[in-house]
Amino acid sequence: METEVQNNDEITIDLGEIVSYILSKIGYVILATVLCAAISFIITYWFITPQYTSTAKIYVLNRQSDESVTSSDITSSTYLTEDYIEMIQSRTVIESVIDDLDLDFTYDELLEVVTVSAQSDTRVIAISVKDPDPETAREITDAICMASVNHIKDIMELESVNIVDEANTPTEKSSPSLTKNILIAALIGLVASLGVLIVIFILDDKVKTSEDVERYLGISVLGTMPLDESLVREKKKRKAHEKKKRKG
Repeated sequence: METEVQNNDEITIDLGEIVSYILSKIGYVILATVLCAAISFIITYWFITPQYTSTAKIYVLNRQSDESVTSSDITSSTYLTEDYIEMIQSRTVIESVIDDLDLDFTYDELLEVVTVSAQSDTRVIAISVKDPDPETAREITDAICMASVNHIKDIMELESVNIVDEANTPTEKSSPSLTKNILIAALIGLVASLGVLIVIFILDDKVKTSEDVERYLGISVLGTMPLDESLVREKKKRKAHEKKKRKG
């Protein structure tokens, strides 16, 4: 008895039917994909403020003597790289830059647009600042770079903290990426539309064909009547006419 109930509750999904159904609705899929891409283009191009990123680099070496650089100096400097990064992002450095440039930022707000990272297996630290104005991005990056050099020297009592690259004035925006946003939005529209169509197909339990009668009701069809297309068209015209009369 339990086996019969279980068999009755099973839903057979024919992948071929799903593909055929999706192909019959391919226009909606294309429309959703294009619409999402167009919306992304409009939002990205007209409503998102472009950001420019300026980058400077400093080199920190913890020398233990005034003689030539040793492997021990390089190793110790590498281990201390994370400490240097924290010092660059310290309140002392950031707030001094805010005061020097008279910026309309709080400490947390400026820190959000500052990125400090260490180059892999080196003592070189990159300082990047993102801002809608390229020149402002360069000024802030330079100021943070200079303040960091002085702060690290004072705290670590070092002599060798050098600027590798001064901040550049960016000529191309770093974000947003118009192409990337459009592609992501188009992919979302494509996947979402396909998902909706598949769900609609699976949840549709209407009996449409003789095969559906045999599948869902378990009985055989004795015969079928061909559909007269002219009657269908006439029925649609009659419904449309009645709708116009009610509106009138």
